[in-house]
This record gives sequence, C-alpha cells and structure tokens, in this order.
Amino acid sequence: MDEHVLLHMKGISKDFPGVKALKQVDLEVKKGEVHALMGENGAGKSTLIKVLTGVHVEDEGEIYFEGKQIFTNNTLQAQKCGISTIYQELDLIPELSICENVFLGREIMKNGMIDWKATEEKAKALLLDMGIKVDVRGILSRQSTAIQQMVSIARAISINARLVVMDEPTSSLDDKEVKVLFEVIKKLKKQNISVIFISHRLDEIFEICDSITILKDGEHVGSSAVKDITKLELVSKMIGKDASKIISRKKSYNKDKMSSGNIIETKNIICGPKVRGIDIEVKKGEVVGLAGLLGSGRTELARLIFGADSPQKGEIHINGKKVKLNRPKDAIRHGLGFCPEDRKVEGIIPHMSVKENITLAMLPRLTKMGVVSKKEQEKIVNKYIQALKIKTPHMNQAVKNLSGGNQQKVILARWMCMNPELLILDEPTRGIDVGAKTEILDLIEKLAEDNISVLMISSEIEELMHACDRIAVMRDGKKVGELYAEAIDEEAIMNSIAEGHNSFA
Repeated sequence: MDEHVLLHMKGISKDFPGVKALKQVDLEVKKGEVHALMGENGAGKSTLIKVLTGVHVEDEGEIYFEGKQIFTNNTLQAQKCGISTIYQELDLIPELSICENVFLGREIMKNGMIDWKATEEKAKALLLDMGIKVDVRGILSRQSTAIQQMVSIARAISINARLVVMDEPTSSLDDKEVKVLFEVIKKLKKQNISVIFISHRLDEIFEICDSITILKDGEHVGSSAVKDITKLELVSKMIGKDASKIISRKKSYNKDKMSSGNIIETKNIICGPKVRGIDIEVKKGEVVGLAGLLGSGRTELARLIFGADSPQKGEIHINGKKVKLNRPKDAIRHGLGFCPEDRKVEGIIPHMSVKENITLAMLPRLTKMGVVSKKEQEKIVNKYIQALKIKTPHMNQAVKNLSGGNQQKVILARWMCMNPELLILDEPTRGIDVGAKTEILDLIEKLAEDNISVLMISSEIEELMHACDRIAVMRDGKKVGELYAEAIDEEAIMNSIAEGHNSFA
C-alpha cells in the first residue's frame, strides 16, 4: 500500500431493510490532504462516514488506516485509531464551559479529581494554536456559532486525531467565519492531519479541497484531484446527467410585475439594533431576495413580517391595508407562510409523520366538531407529495427519516396547501445537495408563476442571482441597496454590503 495513503476503505457495502445504502464503495485519503466527499442527499455519504466512525458496521469490505487493517465497531474504537468527527449538528453541551466541552468524556484527572488548571491551559493552547483567543471558562452557549465550531474542532484534534471528518462545517457560518475555519484547516494540513470535508457549497470545495470522491445511489462514481475537474463535470457526475442548465441558470425579470400591487410593504420598521428603519415591498408574483452577512437583520425582519416578533415602531401593510401582526396566527390569517432557517429546530416536528407535518397549519380547516377528516387530509397530502416529488415510502413515515431536501419540501407543502399570498423562505436550500437545491429553486419559480409572492433569504449570492427578480441588500439592520435582475451580479451585491451604497437600479 502507498505510504502516502492514510485511509483506504475498500469495497464497503451496507444494507438496511429494503435499502442497499452502499455498494462496493472505495475511498482513499492521503496524509495531510483535504478530501471532499460529494453526492446528493441519499447518495451514501453519511452511511460511509458512519461505517468509518463506528456508528454502523459494514456488511462487506475492509478499512485500512496508516497501512493496517482496522475494525471500527464503535465510535470509541474509531477515536482510538485517530479518527474524529465533527457533525453538522454540533454534539456539544451548551451549558458547559468551553474547556469542559473540549475534554468532555476525556477529563484530565489528578488525585481522583478533575484538574481544572490543566484543563483550562490545554484547551486554551489548542484554541490558540488554531488562531482563536477566547476565555475557555466562558459558557459555550454564549459564544458565536463560529467559536462553537472551533471548539468542536479543538475537541476533535485533542484526541491526537490523524483524520478529522467535517460534515457541513460551514452551514451556519458567514463568509468571515468560513475564512477562519479554512485557516484552521490549512494548519491541520501543515501538521499532516487529513480532513474529509462534506459540503454542498461547490465554491468551498474548489477553494479548500485537494481531492474529491463522488457517490451516487450508494455507489462510487469517480475520484479526482480538484484541479482536474470542473464544477460542471462534478455536478453532472453527482446528479447523473448534464448539469449545464443548472450551472448557467439565471432569472429574467418580468417588468409587468412592477405595475402589480404590493402584497406586503413595511414602512420604517424598527426592532432593536437588528432592524433599524427598513422599508421593503414585495409585489404580486415577485421573488424578492434579502442579501447580507449574518447579523445584517434579514432573519429578524422576516420574523417581524410573520408576527413571530413585534416591531417597536413602523407599519406593515398587506394588500394596501395597515395591519398588526402580533403573532404568527395573525400572519397566517392574512395569507402569509414562513419556512424558517433551522428546519430541524423550528420547521419540522421530527417524530411526527410526513402527513401530520404537511397538514399542521391547516388542521383547523380539516376539523369538524373536533374531529380531523382523515379522507380530506390524505387527499391533500397525496396531492403535494406528488406535486413536489417528495421522496418518502409512505405518508406515515416519520419526517426525521427523510433527506434534508425532502424535509424542506414538506415544509413548503405545509404552506402551499394553505394557498398563501406570500411565502417567506429563510435559507430554503441550506444543507441540501445541488439536485434538491435545483428542485427547490424550480418550486420557487413555479410559485411566482402562480402569482404567489416570495421573500427569500440566502447567504449564497449565486442562488439569489438564479432565483430573484429583485434583491434588497441589508447591512447593520438597514437596507443599503436594491438591484433588479439585469443589474444583479456578485460584485454589485458585495460592494453594496461592504460600502453601504444607498441605491442601485
């Protein structure tokens, strides 16, 4: 075996009842390289990583690490081999301090007691080595998402890891925080520590990774050096067809929408430091994007419009009439729907079925004398499972068992069956693969064609360029720019965010 190879997974197969999750998959990671693991949701990435880290045991195949065959029958064995994992949902304890989280389960002991001095010193040294200066005695929940992510990495490398698996590590980070993370990854490379990097953001893959392995439907469809493959080739292999239409997609603005009436309009709306006097309007059948860095006030504005929070000053008008939205129930009554940023915490109810999640908002309409009409409920659910192509074995499947893209479709179906006038979508494609992302963007386009208005928040500028008729740029709680489809490009948006120009046309 090549002495430069750290990990070689050979012929890995894994079956679950009714599903062949992995079919003779190979994965080879060299020492000190960042290796991207790519594929659509359901391609087998998570299963392969769980086999590597001891969550699942392979049915067939062999795993070699540093030239020796290993058997990772549980996560502790994987850690002892030098394999550590950072999951998308951070497995930390928010109420504990930073240093406690770094050494959680591996506490530094002295005379039968936790050695707090050594714990703090070693945690501080680990983070400083990553370029992070922070009080390690501070409670984790009070830190930014970026710091929490770095704590998770510090914990991973504190076991003297030779391989760190990062599952969607940038999904909750802004551009500045991503740069910090990438600097940390570069330091790991210099220490000859390898990284398996899972992300749906193609730009990140081409910026930080050295090699790529692509999976589709549980099979290995290709491996390549990053420099030897284009974005188009990568996406085409992931989805199994020519992806040129996806890559080149751009919205063309229908100027007739300019003369249509406003579905919603905010006037000098204010709420604390995050929303500081914002005027915004959305016309019938228009897709309006909100661009800006994390903390610019986009989500806070969306919550105000949906009645989840109350403005201190300002007005909200729906169809030309001033309204008070004191709670989401008021917004729903006025024809508004809201797909939140964190679908797993605020969107889906994971242990409930697809059927129950889809019809959650419209239960009052399905209920007579306290009894839900199951016939009507199932008719509606079947309609939207087919219309949105939701991949589920049956409508009674627990929604937590669906892929991220299909969970997002369930939330969209929840509001579409309410026949809304305006849908607010906060990061609708976060954490889903390029194929599912395209389907979501197609659905947004279909909503607009059906004269349903959309207010869309996304941290991916390219996505806003593909989907929106108009983009409002936010910075420090204010609207600092506005662009129409013909004038929308990445440079104009970034300039507006950075410099705070008053207007673009």
